[in-house]
Amino acid sequence: MLKAEHRLRRSADFRVIVRRGVRVGRPTMVVHLMPAGEAGPPDAPPSVGLVVGRTVGGAVVRNTVRRRLRHLLAERLDRLPRGSSVVVRALPGIAGAPSSTLARELDTALDRAMVRAEKRQ
Repeated sequence: MLKAEHRLRRSADFRVIVRRGVRVGRPTMVVHLMPAGEAGPPDAPPSVGLVVGRTVGGAVVRNTVRRRLRHLLAERLDRLPRGSSVVVRALPGIAGAPSSTLARELDTALDRAMVRAEKRQ
């Protein structure tokens, strides 16, 4: 479970991160990363948010996908730079993917996003 200090809540925050952050696409998800300093105070804990639209499936499927992604993100919070923000957008094929595939794709996307964010600064 994600602690409250790590959750994105405001739609304006989601919008800014998706529009101005570094984008990395994978077959089951798209990761948007806003580096430290741009997203908020550099000493703040990293924050994450999820976007799981109706194209993923019905309400039960979407909630299952949210729980799976939250669990994976909670395990990876220590890898994210302090002050950064991440939005993970689920794509339609995510519901049938095994957890090992989701973990591998999330790791790859986060690593690539952090490298791109460093180059951008």
